[in-house]
Amino acid sequence: MPALPNSHEALLKNRNLLRGRLVVIGVVDPALLPLLPSRGLTISEHFGNYQQLLAVSGWTAAFGYDAPELSPGTADTLVVFLPKARAELSIRLELALWLAAEGARLVLVGEKKEGIAGAVKQLKELAPQASKADSARHCQVWQADSLPRRPAFDLQRWRQWHPVESAGIGFSVAGLPGIFSDGELDDGTAMLLQTLASSSLEKGPVLDFACGAGVIGTWLQLLQRARGQDVFPVDGVDVQFQAVACARATYQEAGVDGVIHASDGLSGVDGRYTTVVTNPPFHTGVRTDTSMTEQFLQGVAKHLEPGGELRLVANAFLPYEALIRRHVGPVRAIAGDRRFTVWSARRH
Repeated sequence: MPALPNSHEALLKNRNLLRGRLVVIGVVDPALLPLLPSRGLTISEHFGNYQQLLAVSGWTAAFGYDAPELSPGTADTLVVFLPKARAELSIRLELALWLAAEGARLVLVGEKKEGIAGAVKQLKELAPQASKADSARHCQVWQADSLPRRPAFDLQRWRQWHPVESAGIGFSVAGLPGIFSDGELDDGTAMLLQTLASSSLEKGPVLDFACGAGVIGTWLQLLQRARGQDVFPVDGVDVQFQAVACARATYQEAGVDGVIHASDGLSGVDGRYTTVVTNPPFHTGVRTDTSMTEQFLQGVAKHLEPGGELRLVANAFLPYEALIRRHVGPVRAIAGDRRFTVWSARRH
């Protein structure tokens, strides 16, 4: 069996801390769960990870921080793993306090390089009695008993709105801790929007892959509306819970149309589109990882109408041109600078 992440191994070394009904927030490897001394609920904000967790016998899996499976006062032990974005930890800790039963214990686990020292400060603000249980596998394990419980948990407490403007089209975008480019229009998306303003898409439905907070789909429909053109819905998919929640809120606030749903890659996408637009991710943590985009390029053609267009922006150093040509069709760069390139390809 492959080795578990360090944080998971550190928790297993301290499994004696776990008692009663468990809630585990942020598990990365589902292989951890059968090794724990009791069963319960596990929460993930990554849809692909959530789908794997669904298959673990004896456990209930929940997608995101407002899932219907979450009920207050139901957990005897809550395990919180550090998220990549420190700001997201505050959500996990507050959610844990809401889920905690009377007399529950909270166990916080994280690697030193992930910032466990700063995370402990956040924990102690909520539970000053927290103490270190162990140091193992480059990680620290902290426990807090007699938790202060929360009568309510409202994810909207963390939602913020940010103004975005491009080519004279402005609107508000929803943000939550952990989402990509929270609070600003990243430069790659800005370049993609400029091409959409200067080079109109064919009439028909659009898919925004890795849609984030819904910037591209909202902006495109508002642009078409402002120019008196036919307005077509833009569906969006993303693997992250925060992105799906924010995109839905952004669409609702702007009064635009399209179905936003969670999908690991294109696995959850049905139907065909006239155009697919995307600013796809290329990081796993801090490591460059183009595998998700490569899988997307291998499968996107079947979701394009014959002659349909893929319009993709990517960092200029990423080797996508040959992949796009092989899997989609003739491709050309329609904009670019030293940092980014916008590719346009037509399905064979």
